[in-house]
Amino acid sequence: SNPLLPLPVLQAAHCQMIKDLSACLLGQNLRVDCRYENKTDNPLTYEFSITKDNRKHVIQSTINVSENIYRSRSNVTMYKNLVCLHLQSFTTSDEGVYMCELRATNDYTGNQIKNITVIKDKLEKCAGFSLLIQNTSWLLLLLLSLPLLQAVDFVSL
Repeated sequence: SNPLLPLPVLQAAHCQMIKDLSACLLGQNLRVDCRYENKTDNPLTYEFSITKDNRKHVIQSTINVSENIYRSRSNVTMYKNLVCLHLQSFTTSDEGVYMCELRATNDYTGNQIKNITVIKDKLEKCAGFSLLIQNTSWLLLLLLSLPLLQAVDFVSL
């Protein structure tokens, strides 16, 4: 008997806010993208957690207290319709079921939850700069991501 079975049935009852949960590797870092449909202008709270060995560990959250070991290695960026978790120095010990939970303040549909199983060998590399271009500071990020020497040369021009 799998205790996780009833979850999808419960989710289908709500009008789904989370559309898609995906994970990819950016260098040595894990990126988990939680895309949602914005149904309200109310503030959004989020929680990213990982379940491994049947234990849930909170990575980053505005709902619960996150565990230090993960919090110090991770950060969350929010874009329009996307909440993005970055976890540094991803290794096989970070494999497990990652969960994204979103909650809009005063939203009657309750929490939205989606899971994805993350296994290092099966992760694809993150697609280029598609995400950054939506962000006004993408040029700055691009400069920061250049090797230091090139950046120094660029600055001295």
